[in-house]
Amino acid sequence: MEITEEALNNERLQAAARLKAFMMKNSTKTNLNLYDHLLRLLTKVMDERPENAVDVIEDMSRELKGSILQEKQDTLRDSPSSSAALLLAEQQKALFTRAAGDEGDHEEDLVESPLPNVAELAFFFEQAGVGLGREEMHRVFLALKQLVDSQCLLRCRFWGKIFGTHSNYLVAEGEYREGEGEEEEGTETHEDEEREEEPREDKDETELVEAADPPPKSTYKPPPPVPKEENHIGVNKYTYFVCHEPGMPWVRLPLVTPAQITVARQIRRFFTGRLDAPVVSYPPFPGNEANYLRAQIARISAGTHVSPLGFYQFGEDEGEDDGLRDSYEENPNFEGIHVNEMAESLNLWVHHVQHILTQGRCVWVNVTKKSADDVDEDAEDEERGEESDEPEPEVGPPLLTPLSEDAKINDTLPWCAMISSNLIPQFSIAVLRSNLWPGSYAYASGRKFGNIYIGWGMKYIGEAYTPTILPPPQNEYPSGPEITEALDPSVEEEQALKAALEEQTAALEETEDLEEDEEEDD
Repeated sequence: MEITEEALNNERLQAAARLKAFMMKNSTKTNLNLYDHLLRLLTKVMDERPENAVDVIEDMSRELKGSILQEKQDTLRDSPSSSAALLLAEQQKALFTRAAGDEGDHEEDLVESPLPNVAELAFFFEQAGVGLGREEMHRVFLALKQLVDSQCLLRCRFWGKIFGTHSNYLVAEGEYREGEGEEEEGTETHEDEEREEEPREDKDETELVEAADPPPKSTYKPPPPVPKEENHIGVNKYTYFVCHEPGMPWVRLPLVTPAQITVARQIRRFFTGRLDAPVVSYPPFPGNEANYLRAQIARISAGTHVSPLGFYQFGEDEGEDDGLRDSYEENPNFEGIHVNEMAESLNLWVHHVQHILTQGRCVWVNVTKKSADDVDEDAEDEERGEESDEPEPEVGPPLLTPLSEDAKINDTLPWCAMISSNLIPQFSIAVLRSNLWPGSYAYASGRKFGNIYIGWGMKYIGEAYTPTILPPPQNEYPSGPEITEALDPSVEEEQALKAALEEQTAALEETEDLEEDEEEDD
């Protein structure tokens, strides 16, 4: 019996199919099959084309099998989650990288640098039991170095830390060089113009209603707005930057206005940690949380930033009164005060930040002063003898005022002074704690001193907080004869009115008849 060529081909195809089916069987250990593995291996050899393929085929097979198994295992393992600590560590990793020019720094360069000595500040406050810990303070120092490198700051220091319900604020106080860091103004004028133009769309419809029944006009005149102090002056003398954690980008806070400081004194609110969060309060706060944070920083700085007596002095060339001085200079002849004396007497501590007046400014300004146009309009009133009552200028305590003159709040002393340690008095420091702003501390040791604030940004008021009462409702429309509702007349009054009207009509008819008779006679 002869075997045909077609039968041989069919037999070869069946043998190849059986061989492929055998190679397609999955392994009981790795869930792989030989056919797919050889196909991937040959594809890898053709792509890479190694010189000695027969020598490295075993290694390539092992690597290929390992990569496939790793992918299979990844599907069974829990995917690693990026925790908040890991993300923060990645952001703070940039703080520890050395810049290109840092290797050649000398001690002379460090003295002239605007960077503060945060390590020294942390060391002294650590003796008083205050601070953020050595590790965090070191990261704060690196973050301040990053801020100084990105901003043209003349001076920079670590102001403190303010807690929030969601996240905290690290605050840095900086001072720009003259002519730098000026804020762009006039951003609010466009919004005000749009708000004024919005009601003009329905002006034609409302004119018809007002012509028929004009609404009452309010006689209330809002007080003139108090202008804010410019850069490098008063409450805006320094510029403040905040960030949530070291390594995160610094955000510059806006300038503070007198209206924001005035309202901040009347409300109490915790910070959320979001600068764009609205401040819902009464009286309404003019701004968001960034403005409220800036107002609280200004209040805390004005009330708690102190220094030893004699460390600062006024310049000799200034001929102004002490109450009008707004600048001072460091005393090169200051030798320091003994620690025990600093802890016993508050007269040896002074305020070196200007006091914020009730107006919300450090320098009082007369907002009732009229311009030249207003003076011409009111010239007639002045001729009649009507003199406007100008307010008296407000004057606060001058710079470098001792702390002993600070007022109490409900018999609570504003300050508490103490020594860091009685065991080793030769190494102790004088520590000052504010009772009005819990979280504010100061230290003094020889010729060195420092201030820091770590708290919630809330002032001690000595009693339960009572929100501001709403104003009384506006008076009703003024009563007049044209709108006053008349009383119903009695029967006798109706009859008398009817008789009077009949007499009046009869008299009119008689006069008309007489006029007609005279015309006929003519």
